[in-house]
Amino acid sequence: MKPIIQETALEPMFSRRFLYTLIIPLIIEQVLMVSIGMADTVMIASAGESAVSAISLVDSITILIVQLFAAFATGGAVVASQYLGNRDNASANAAAKQLILLSLLVSIFLLILCMPFRRQIISFIFGSIETSVLEGGATYFIYILLSLPFLAAYNASAALFRSMGNSKISLWVSLVMNLVNVAGNAYFIFALHLGVIGAGLGTLLSRIIGSAIILALLTNPTNQISVRNYRHWSLRWDMIKRILHIGIPNGIEGSVFQIGKLLVQGFIAAFGTASIAANAIANSVASFVNIPGGAIGLASITVIGQAVGAKRPDQAVFYGKRLLFAAYIAMIIVAIPVFIFAPKIVLIFNLSAEATELASNVIRSAMIFSSLLWPTAFSLPNFLRAAGDAKFTMVVSMVSMWASRVGMSYLLAILFGWGIYGVWFGMYIDWIFRSICFITRFARGKWKTKRII
Repeated sequence: MKPIIQETALEPMFSRRFLYTLIIPLIIEQVLMVSIGMADTVMIASAGESAVSAISLVDSITILIVQLFAAFATGGAVVASQYLGNRDNASANAAAKQLILLSLLVSIFLLILCMPFRRQIISFIFGSIETSVLEGGATYFIYILLSLPFLAAYNASAALFRSMGNSKISLWVSLVMNLVNVAGNAYFIFALHLGVIGAGLGTLLSRIIGSAIILALLTNPTNQISVRNYRHWSLRWDMIKRILHIGIPNGIEGSVFQIGKLLVQGFIAAFGTASIAANAIANSVASFVNIPGGAIGLASITVIGQAVGAKRPDQAVFYGKRLLFAAYIAMIIVAIPVFIFAPKIVLIFNLSAEATELASNVIRSAMIFSSLLWPTAFSLPNFLRAAGDAKFTMVVSMVSMWASRVGMSYLLAILFGWGIYGVWFGMYIDWIFRSICFITRFARGKWKTKRII
């Protein structure tokens, strides 16, 4: 669906209906992904603890790779959105094809590089682990690596549809992918008893089907962005440079963020099983509450990007404030009932009394700080990226992660003896630092000069 674009400075660029039809499917898609992920975990658990451990270890590695694809997709979406805002559909089409080509080349390179060394990669990152877990992880890693080109193509294409304002396509294709994944896991694990191989086959099959569908839909000539021909490819370094202008800082930022999170999780492991379990449950519950803010952050790539591409910084500011307000309202609406019913929600997971109390307290603190800080810490930087100000967000995020989250978590949790509470309050300090930096940057308006087309 095309946005309603007005010429006068007084009229908004986008209709309210356009914003609703962009954001709501993104929220549903995020809820779907979290829910299906939990269903996958339940099915895989039937294959035994070693299978669960093997898959969880490999998944924690592949998160770093997925961050890289997401970074390229964001870079391509920003470039395409700015071209659309400038009403240069031909350049948007060219940028789209370069994004897909770049994503495929990088994914194939990683596939070739990692396949022979998958055991060594697992051992290097996680040290000495049980042989059954290592072998299971190495086997599962084969199918994950084979699926990378399809995942890269899907991520790039989904980002392009979002840059057009058509988030319904990525929602429906994501629904198909997740249903295929669940059905495949059920068949391969329960019927054929293939264990980690079954889990890997389910993932590979779902990504092949999802990428095929969305690449076919992207050829529709009625789209604002359309890739008419997949047979002829050529590198256009001018376009790739623009994509990487956003993609490289975003990729570095995402990778460093994930590494920092893994390190902080290592602090929690020292506090015992109750803290580990409480932290896992609190993260799961908090991820649901953050979904509206995350969806609005994705939508802002389209809205802010097109406004900047149209050389309308006034509209970018207007919609930035509007989207930030919407993120706050949506997250508060979700956080209030979770805060009230936190003890009852935790009881569902059948934890020990100690873990239940820890999880309830952490969840309640998370609801307060998420409502106050999460939109400015994580939705607002997407506004800056959409304008082309990706280097600033990268620097702030890296400094904040290591100085605030990692440093303060160690100080509060280890040195001051606050345990799991210290880790979470270290994270809240990270959010405060990010929020101050991003609010100041947005208010001063330097990001308005970072347009990349």
